[in-house]
Amino acid sequence: MEGFKSSALGRVTVYSIQGCPHCVQAKATLRSLGVPVCEVDVGLHSELRVKLKELTGRSTVPQIFFNSVHVGGNDDLQKLATEELQRLVTLVKEEPLSANAPPLPESNPFEAPDEEIDGQLRGERDEFADLVEDLKHAGVIGTQRRGLTLYKNSFSGAQLVDWLQTKEGMDRAEACNTGQALLQKKFMVSVGRRGEEDGCFGEGKGTMDTLYRLLEDDLHSPLNGGQTASYAPKQAAELSLLLRELILKLFSEHLSADGKSVDYKGMSVDPAFERYCELAIQLQRVELLSLSREEKLAFFINIYNALVIHGYLRLGAPTNMWQRYKFFNYVSYLIGGEVFTLQDIENGVLRGNRKGIAQLLKPFSKTDPRLQVALPDAEPLIHFALNCGAKGCPPIKTYTPQDIDSQLLTAAEAFLENDDACMVDSGKNEVRLSQIFKWYKADFGGTDEKLLKWVLDHMGDSPKKTSLQDVLSAGKTKVSFLPYDWSSNSAH
Repeated sequence: MEGFKSSALGRVTVYSIQGCPHCVQAKATLRSLGVPVCEVDVGLHSELRVKLKELTGRSTVPQIFFNSVHVGGNDDLQKLATEELQRLVTLVKEEPLSANAPPLPESNPFEAPDEEIDGQLRGERDEFADLVEDLKHAGVIGTQRRGLTLYKNSFSGAQLVDWLQTKEGMDRAEACNTGQALLQKKFMVSVGRRGEEDGCFGEGKGTMDTLYRLLEDDLHSPLNGGQTASYAPKQAAELSLLLRELILKLFSEHLSADGKSVDYKGMSVDPAFERYCELAIQLQRVELLSLSREEKLAFFINIYNALVIHGYLRLGAPTNMWQRYKFFNYVSYLIGGEVFTLQDIENGVLRGNRKGIAQLLKPFSKTDPRLQVALPDAEPLIHFALNCGAKGCPPIKTYTPQDIDSQLLTAAEAFLENDDACMVDSGKNEVRLSQIFKWYKADFGGTDEKLLKWVLDHMGDSPKKTSLQDVLSAGKTKVSFLPYDWSSNSAH
C-alpha cells in the first residue's frame, strides 16, 4: 500500500464516486452522527478500484469503514441496529486509528478549481474564428433558392469567395483556399451533401454554385448548436473527460440529502452549467476518425451520459414511453461535424450499428459518414456503463481509455451484485435478470443458455455466483426478467 498516508485519529472512511446517490445518502447519514468522515473518490483514484475489492470483496460503492471495521455499503449502514451504530461511533471518537485501517491516497482532490476548469475550457482561439464572426454579420448568409426549394441560413460558394475578395482583401486563389480550410475545419458544411464531395471547395470542383451553411445553423438543432466553436479543437478524449468532470460536479452538488432525487431546475441555473454548455460547443469540430477502439469507448460512453443529463436540464425528464422514444431519438450533440442522437451513440457507434429498441432500421446507412466512426462489433459491457437517467440504470461513472476494458468489467460485476439486476431462486431453479438482458439479448449470445453463461462469467466471487452455478448445474433453468424502474430521479 505504498504512496498512502494514515492518521492517528479515528475516522470513517468512505470509498465513493461523484454523482452516486447512495454515496450522498451515506455521507449525509454519517455527518448527522458527528463523526469525522474521509471520502476517497475512486473515480479520481482509479488505482484504488482493485485495492477496494481486495479490502471488501465488493466492487460497488460506497464502501464504509469505521476505523478498520468494514460496515459495507449504504444499505448496510442504514440497516445497522441502533446499539451497533452507537458502538461504531464510539469506536471512531474514542479509539485511535489502528494500523490495518483502510489507506488514503496522498492527495484526494474532489474537484478541479473553477479557475482551472475555465482555463481548460477555453484553450487557444482558432485562427478563422474572427473571420467566421465577420461572415455572420456581413449580410452574406440568407435564404437561397434551388429549384422549388428554399434553403434558410445558407450561402453559395461564389458568394463566399466574392465577400472574401471584396471585404477581406483576398485574391481569388486565397479566397478559394480559405473556403477549403473552413470546410476542412468544420466551420461550415455543404447543404444536402455528405461524404467525399463535402470536402471539396475551389475552382473546377463545381462548388461555386454549391450552397453552404455554418455548422451552427445546420441540421437538427443539437443541444450544443446555435453557436460556432471558436477555439482550436481539443483532443476528443481530453474533451470528453472535461465534460464529465463538470457534469459530475453539477450532479453531486444538486443531489438531495437522501440521494434519491436531483434538483435539475437548480442545476440548470448553476454557473457551472453555463461553463459545461460552453465546453460542449467545442465538440462540434473534434476529430473522431483517428480514435482507437478504447478511445471511442471511453469518449462515447462519457458523452452519452453527459448528453442525457444535458437533455434533462434543457427539456425535462421523459415521463412515458412516447416521451422516452422522442428523447432518445432527438436529443443530440453535434460532434465532429455530424449530429449524433442518444440512439445513434448507443446503437450506431457502441453496438456496431445494430437496431435498437423499437427501431426498424439500423441507425447508419451504408452511405452515412457516421458509419466510419462506429465500432466494428457490439460491445456488451457498454450496457453497464450507459445511464439513461432512470432509477433502473447502472450508476454514472467516468471512463478513461487507458484501462477501459477493466473499468467496464468492474461496472458489469458491480451491476450484477445488485438484486435488481440478477436474482437467483434455487428453489424454483429460476434466474431473474434486468430487462437490459432481454432488450439486448443478441449482444449476450442470443439464447438463454448463452446469456446465463455470460452472466456467470462476469460475476465476481460471491454467494450469488455459487447459487447460479448450482442452478445451472441442475439443468432446465428458467429465465425471466425483472420489472424496470423507469421513474426519474428528478426532484421536480
